[in-house]
Amino acid sequence: MAVQSANYQQIRNALDNTQVTLVAVSKTKPIEDIQILYDLGQRDFGENYVQEIQEKYPVLPKDIRWHFIGHVQSNKVKYIAPYVFMIHGVDSYNLLREINKQALKNNRVIRCLLQVYVAKEETKFGLDEQELTALLEKFFATSDMKNVSICGLMAMASFTDNLDQVRQEFKTVKSIFNQMKEQYFQDSTDFQSISMGMSNDYAIAIEEGSTIIRVGSKLFGSR
Repeated sequence: MAVQSANYQQIRNALDNTQVTLVAVSKTKPIEDIQILYDLGQRDFGENYVQEIQEKYPVLPKDIRWHFIGHVQSNKVKYIAPYVFMIHGVDSYNLLREINKQALKNNRVIRCLLQVYVAKEETKFGLDEQELTALLEKFFATSDMKNVSICGLMAMASFTDNLDQVRQEFKTVKSIFNQMKEQYFQDSTDFQSISMGMSNDYAIAIEEGSTIIRVGSKLFGSR
């Protein structure tokens, strides 16, 4: 299926006068499709394969903000560190350290979201509340992590038709965000993003406090 221009305009109109960022999930999609949305005004695109983003970055406009939304392995961070705008799926302290190391090499500060686990599925990555707290305690105990900026949380809801369950999971993420903000980021102007909500549930996510939605099939057609 081709790019769903009408859906794009509909979502953009719905986001007018809000603080919500639309990330167009362009993984597996050709450069031509990304260019179509770019020409319509879209600037934030999400990829989850390092090799794929490496192929797309050089040939597309340089003002695109590339979001890495998948699970990134530490040994692959160096390939995206020169240009990635935000890494959504940080789920360990070691990964955060590696991002900091590669950002320093590139003289950059890389925005990161910590991925929390709220879905009722074994296959999802992420930190539970205890692990999240432990990571932040470690982070704030070190003085050399100046090249990463923790900007908020990212989460994926369960893949289910039960929208009440999805809503409850989003509420949980918002609650954890508020706790972490209160406990660790009271004085931070960076910690303000909640990345949750995809093609089927972004409207609920926004109602529950999402500031970044990751929409793929609704914009690019089903994979």
